[in-house]
Amino acid sequence: MLEEIARLYGYDRIPDTRMADELPPQVGNPQNEWEERLRDILVTLRLQEVVTYHLTSPEREARLPLADQPGTAQERDYVRIANPITPERGVMRRSLLASVLDVVERNARLRDTLAFFEIGPVFHPRPADLPDEACRLAIVMTGRRYEGAWDTKDGPNLDFFDLKGLVEVMLAGLRLMDVTYAPQAHPAYHPGKCAAVSVGGRLVGVIGQLHSQVQDGYEFAEAPVLAAEFDLDVLRAIQPVYEIKPVPEYPPVLEDIAMIVDDSIPAAQVEALIRRVGGGMLSGVRLFDIYRSEQIGAGKKSLAYNLTYQAPDRTLTDAEAGQMRKKIIRHLEQELGAKLRSD
Repeated sequence: MLEEIARLYGYDRIPDTRMADELPPQVGNPQNEWEERLRDILVTLRLQEVVTYHLTSPEREARLPLADQPGTAQERDYVRIANPITPERGVMRRSLLASVLDVVERNARLRDTLAFFEIGPVFHPRPADLPDEACRLAIVMTGRRYEGAWDTKDGPNLDFFDLKGLVEVMLAGLRLMDVTYAPQAHPAYHPGKCAAVSVGGRLVGVIGQLHSQVQDGYEFAEAPVLAAEFDLDVLRAIQPVYEIKPVPEYPPVLEDIAMIVDDSIPAAQVEALIRRVGGGMLSGVRLFDIYRSEQIGAGKKSLAYNLTYQAPDRTLTDAEAGQMRKKIIRHLEQELGAKLRSD
């Protein structure tokens, strides 16, 4: 009503006046700002955000095994609603990942590739008290890695390493360092395709490919379903690292090495040893190929790395780079039983 009166009276006839008081200081909300930054990172990585109901049913969540609450739907402990509007919404959810999987199931027939995420609470009951609301991040990906073209009818399916790469970029965008991945046994994930994610020695989440038996409980397509769930309360509490390095003044020396190791040795262990031996002269290590074949032997794998040698005060000579290479290979042979791949 006031806007209509002002329009009829004429905005130009209303005198200009200054505020009598100073503007209040701006007060931020660090938690919301941190979550918005996380959302921006995930959207940049071409994930679509979904928002699901906080209410669900035990039977719906029972399709996804929970590591912290095994058992059937009737045996799990939930925060139950006294007067639910529908039987399908009778309890508060305990798994955010189960909610996102429901969305993927409903959209599986509409698109070949789906990549969703959600940030939201899960509810754990506490005796004689309000439930504990823990903030979680759930990510689900399935389908083709890229669209088909004239020379390729169908692109390859997304796999575990696509999800791992996305998580690496996400954590790097949050300025979190000292990230490690370790094999993890989880009832919802495929054995050998599941990893626990830790930052600074603190467990923050689990990533992996859904177990085939779990996937059969949903109406998914035949493509593998990659999923991840993170504890944002733990992740948010870790201090970010803003590392600044000067622009190098001297050119680097680039080379590749391929080492044959036992299949049971993680690539991260090999990389950690290379970095330790290389010290300050080794400015970069990147794994770019994993190869297995009968030629290198059963139970063996070949790991190929890009190495970057660079000194802060001079240009390295070929002899210095060669000495560093020999030193790295020698330690790999002595400590891990590795063998230089010559072919």
